[in-house]
Amino acid sequence: MPQNWFFKYKIYHIPFWMLYNYLLWALTIDSAYEAAHEIFFSVFFIKCFFYVIFPAFAVYFNLYFLVPRYLQKGRYGWYLLFLALAIIASSSLIVPGYYLSAWLAGSNANKMFGLAGDWNSFYHMAKSDPLKSTIAAITLAMSIKLTKNWIETQRRQQALEKEKLETELKFLKYQFNPHFLFNSINSIFFLIHKNPDMASASLAKFSELLRHQLYECNDQQIPLDKEIAYLQNFIELEKLRQNQSLVVELDLERGYGADAGIAPFILMTFVENAFKHVSKEKGQLNWISIGLAVSGMQLHFTIANNTAGPNGPEVINYGGIGLKNVQRRLDLIYPGDYHLDIQQKPESFTVALKLQLVQLEVSPSAQLIAG
Repeated sequence: MPQNWFFKYKIYHIPFWMLYNYLLWALTIDSAYEAAHEIFFSVFFIKCFFYVIFPAFAVYFNLYFLVPRYLQKGRYGWYLLFLALAIIASSSLIVPGYYLSAWLAGSNANKMFGLAGDWNSFYHMAKSDPLKSTIAAITLAMSIKLTKNWIETQRRQQALEKEKLETELKFLKYQFNPHFLFNSINSIFFLIHKNPDMASASLAKFSELLRHQLYECNDQQIPLDKEIAYLQNFIELEKLRQNQSLVVELDLERGYGADAGIAPFILMTFVENAFKHVSKEKGQLNWISIGLAVSGMQLHFTIANNTAGPNGPEVINYGGIGLKNVQRRLDLIYPGDYHLDIQQKPESFTVALKLQLVQLEVSPSAQLIAG
């Protein structure tokens, strides 16, 4: 869409400076009506016009020539010198407006403004209101310019920070995915040799996992029921691969709606970590206990597993990049809206997570299916 000529050529600056001078004069004489009359409907229009045009020239000369050529390049001495000359020139050029207004009124500047025709009178007039007006206009314009630049810088920083966070989140998520795929392929390979029927069942589960990873988890937030279905498929796949001495307890409370959303793979890391570090000791009952409940829009997730005892690896440190990744993702996605408690005891490892779910926009058909 073509840019409006009013903004393209910055014509809006003209009414801005007229309004600025009108407000300034209205405050000076304490009368909005008298100020409007003098500026627009009297011979003083010429004097007021000089107060508009020459300080504006000084402003633009400063902003678009002096600032980029001298101030931004660190040439401060030259900048201050030329700025002072611009202020003096603007103040001096305003004074003839008094003479011209007096001439149009059929009088003289001395009678109307107490301004004689000598240079001394000219000098004293220039350093009074014209000088103040020019300095005020330059100060106002510099304040507006600096504020505009600050806002633009903040927006750029926010955009860069958002892009950085999105890039980091994608990196953390996809850093996890290949690790999970590698474990799943190993599980299927193991089952092919152990039991072809189980391998067939595991392939069906694995296809569901891949579909979730490739097509259903690309959004920042996904429905909680999809994430739970993903966890259940993973658990079933791992149960097929693990030995018979492993008992997995899964307690799910379905007290949440179809609009409950969670970031993908937040819970998955803890489940995978439990299967990775659960005790493999023979002749004893090895277990994993998983609990999930939703109260309002707050998720309560717990997972615990027995370990190899005091002589086993320290899971918090041995868990590697997985637990660090998920905690970093929680910091980025749920700042201040989650609580994570990880405890390692001599015989067990426990994770308790509380986080605030988001409310997704769900179509009526999806709500009907969920109900």
